[in-house]
Amino acid sequence: MKFKTNINCSGCVAKVTPFLNSTEGIQHWEVDTNIPEKVLTVQSAGITSEQVIATIQKAGFKIEAL
Repeated sequence: MKFKTNINCSGCVAKVTPFLNSTEGIQHWEVDTNIPEKVLTVQSAGITSEQVIATIQKAGFKIEAL
């Protein structure tokens, strides 16, 4: 799954890390902060895109599915 976010620096990544790491159903995730869309890629183990969106919003960031 891929999402456009406003996670734009290492500090932002550090802020969302505990949220994403503690969310059941996420096998692996990464954010490409080098591109304007700041794409979050999530490898799912049963989590839905809506659950990923809710998790990122809880961390205080904007997110939309690509």
